[in-house]
Amino acid sequence: MSIRDDFLESTAAMIALLARPGVADGWAAPSALPRMRIGGLAAHLVDQVTQLPAVLDAPVADERVALPEHFARSTWVGGDLDSEDSTYIQEASRQQAAAGAPALLAAAGNALAELRRRLPQEPPDRVVQLPFGPWTLSLDDYLVTRLLELVVHCDDLAVSIGADTPEFPPAAFDAVTGVLCRLAARRHGQPAVLRALSRAERAPATIAGL
Repeated sequence: MSIRDDFLESTAAMIALLARPGVADGWAAPSALPRMRIGGLAAHLVDQVTQLPAVLDAPVADERVALPEHFARSTWVGGDLDSEDSTYIQEASRQQAAAGAPALLAAAGNALAELRRRLPQEPPDRVVQLPFGPWTLSLDDYLVTRLLELVVHCDDLAVSIGADTPEFPPAAFDAVTGVLCRLAARRHGQPAVLRALSRAERAPATIAGL
């Protein structure tokens, strides 16, 4: 399977989680994330998928960078709850959540159906313009950034409603954990990550990459 197949399968897993009754029933309740209600968290998840058709349609204008450089330039990495990026996401998610659970679930399903048609037809070297930041990524690298959001926030949503975290395709999970390990090493140093993964007696208190 390609990263495009993995993204589509992961999106289907996210939609199945969104369809659980606990999401709609707890829409206005606090989520596992500070300052974000369950509805806002669900809206943020849906946005990772519904934004993609517009990204595919956008003209490509800026320089292309590799995935590590993308994360090095991204100001949200390591930001706190009061950062400009975080407050923007909180407010945008709150506004999107006002549409309600059924509408967002339908939007996610419609986007998935469209992407199932379009992604397989995109050439291997396809480049896309980011909706944030003046640079471009290969389509496959951009899908890795969306997978990071899906995998991490599906766990947040599952914890919020007391459900099991979805299982994702192994290659998708590997891509996400690879990014997280690189971010963790940049933030805490290689020895900290190595010890956390291999030596419990020397493991640091945290190696969180985000």
